[in-house]
Amino acid sequence: MSGTFEQARDFFTQGLAHYEAGRYAQAERSFAASAALLPGRVSTLTNLGAARLKLGQPQEAADVLEEVLAQEPDNVEALGHRATALAELGHLPQALACVERVLALAPALGHAWSLRGRLLRDMGRTDEAVAAFDEAIARGADPELNRYHRAALTGRDVPATAPRHYVQSLFDTYAEGFDEHLVRVLHYQAPQVLAQGLRRMGRGFATALDLGCGTGLCGPLVRPLAATLHGVDLSAAMVERSTAAGAYDEVVQSDIASYLQDTAQRYDLVLAADVFIYVGALEAVFAGVARVMEPGGVFCFSVEWAAQGEAPVLRDSLRYAHSRAYIENLAAQAGFEVDAVAEHAIRENQRVPIPGLYFWLTRR
Repeated sequence: MSGTFEQARDFFTQGLAHYEAGRYAQAERSFAASAALLPGRVSTLTNLGAARLKLGQPQEAADVLEEVLAQEPDNVEALGHRATALAELGHLPQALACVERVLALAPALGHAWSLRGRLLRDMGRTDEAVAAFDEAIARGADPELNRYHRAALTGRDVPATAPRHYVQSLFDTYAEGFDEHLVRVLHYQAPQVLAQGLRRMGRGFATALDLGCGTGLCGPLVRPLAATLHGVDLSAAMVERSTAAGAYDEVVQSDIASYLQDTAQRYDLVLAADVFIYVGALEAVFAGVARVMEPGGVFCFSVEWAAQGEAPVLRDSLRYAHSRAYIENLAAQAGFEVDAVAEHAIRENQRVPIPGLYFWLTRR
């Protein structure tokens, strides 16, 4: 028995090390191995549930966390993880009930107030959601992130861009299953629309750059048009997947504005498919593209459509929308001519098409 305990302990310790290093698949295997040797241990099952959440397995996480709560109904950590799992499964009232229990037991937990705000927002209870985000900030939760959530609901104090760590975490988590969800469920069309416009130009490109390349959906469509194709993305998981896809000659992990500011590479094609929804203010991006682009080069991209206005609009979806006037003003300031503009859906949300604008610009 002592040998079994020591082996289970070693697996558990390994799981903690993997989890802290962001190696969630290895962490999940280690915690599962420990649980197989010593079933029913609360600490092991709680961490196993947390690892499965990180791997995008909310149902499996919810199931194992339910085992924990059967033993310890007031386990705050397990309640919080189960609330997150239930939220990801779309079981919002049940998730909210878990969060309410957490806050009854530990009202000072700022991150629980933040989760409560997100749940209330998704349930259409806007005023309560704003109050929860305010409480989260007061309780020490990430102020940048919670102000971003609050701004999306109120339209006040809108930040120029989404928090970098929010975007990075979102897409690191989303990388597994990204293509299937985006294409089959949301009917994502931006890469195809941009590529069709490029083909209509009837020209080839020496060196192309895919900003926010994600898993590489644009790669196969642009590859026939470009002798060299580079990608850049903030998410390490997305960079790994786009590199493995094989359409790119090089993929770099970086914030796109920073990459455009720092790279010595020059391009005659830069594209960005459904990327600027998380960038917001685009002045730095346009300046960066102008910096790296050869005269006569093409800059094409999509944005979510917004009514005429001088600034990006942050919607309650946590995505920015941009007006045609805003884009055309930036283009003129950065030295681009507008070759073509198209109105076309970007993707769907609950089967409702999200209106988009597509631009093809040429560097003067």
